[in-house]
Amino acid sequence: MTLSLLCLAGDGIGPEIMAATKVVVEAACTRSGETVSLADGEIGFPALNAEGSTIPEQVIEAALAADGVILGPVSHNAYPSREDGGLNPSGVLRKELDLFANIRPAQSFKGLATPTGAPVDLIIFRENLEGFYADKNLHSGPGEFMPVPGVAMAMRLITERGSERIGRAAFDHAAANGRKKVTAVHKANVMRTSDGLFLDVMRRIATGYPGIQYDEVLVDAAAALLVRDPGRFDVIVTTNMFGDILSDLASELAGGLGLAASLNLGPQNAAAQAQHGSAPDIAGHDRANPTSLIGSAAMLLGHLELVRAKALIEVSLKKAIADPRTRTSDLGGPLGTQAFSKVLVDLIQEADT
Repeated sequence: MTLSLLCLAGDGIGPEIMAATKVVVEAACTRSGETVSLADGEIGFPALNAEGSTIPEQVIEAALAADGVILGPVSHNAYPSREDGGLNPSGVLRKELDLFANIRPAQSFKGLATPTGAPVDLIIFRENLEGFYADKNLHSGPGEFMPVPGVAMAMRLITERGSERIGRAAFDHAAANGRKKVTAVHKANVMRTSDGLFLDVMRRIATGYPGIQYDEVLVDAAAALLVRDPGRFDVIVTTNMFGDILSDLASELAGGLGLAASLNLGPQNAAAQAQHGSAPDIAGHDRANPTSLIGSAAMLLGHLELVRAKALIEVSLKKAIADPRTRTSDLGGPLGTQAFSKVLVDLIQEADT
């Protein structure tokens, strides 16, 4: 059976790293004997100029119909207002596809120094549809408002159902992948009601996994511990904004956002997504490191049970990054985006399956 993947390049460096990702995905699937069909759709400024919206309705429909989505970075901070078509494609897809879990591994690479000198190997499960983020947390209308000039307020949404889904996903992953501990990160000493509800659900779920250690850490302490002792963590489960911030910190400690993979997961749909932004300052210069999007695509292939293709991509990334001669310029190497993707293709073609 051929699986269909919708590729949405986005803005800035998006088209360059998407082209590199597609080449690598096709090479891995060809080498493994697994079949995918890659289709393109336009989002971001190209879609705004052509269709009047940064994510046209037909793109949402195509994403719903596809087996998976590969989502490039977007320049949503530079978009016009929502009324003028400037929607955040990432937020729209998460809501429309019910992508409740944002899964972000942070793993250091052999041969590549980390900022603290300590190896990193953890994974963060971030609730993806609730919290303080105003574009996603309410059925109708934003979660931010200004009752009088000079006074801005925000509402935080935490539900038992949302907490249950992300908690189950984190514990199930730990159980299936030999992880030994799940840590719930929170701020219940201040947000007693909302984070209190979140923790109540995590504690209940934990009782069903007696073989997995469970603990709780305040978010500010978790940030400090990630820097001081990243080995303290195995699987982190947390709410939306905390997960967004901590996953960027963890990824930087593991080598940088340019290396960080990410998968958005829902009951029926999934979307691979680079953790970093669109970097318009280097767009078109063949300088972007495509590792984040390529690694994210590998996670998507694994989720779709194309495990051989996933392994081929991940092994090729480790080999290329371990060798200073085959790194991109941001990692001190000599290669541009296209040359790096060619190295990965060559490694995939030479690999044992």
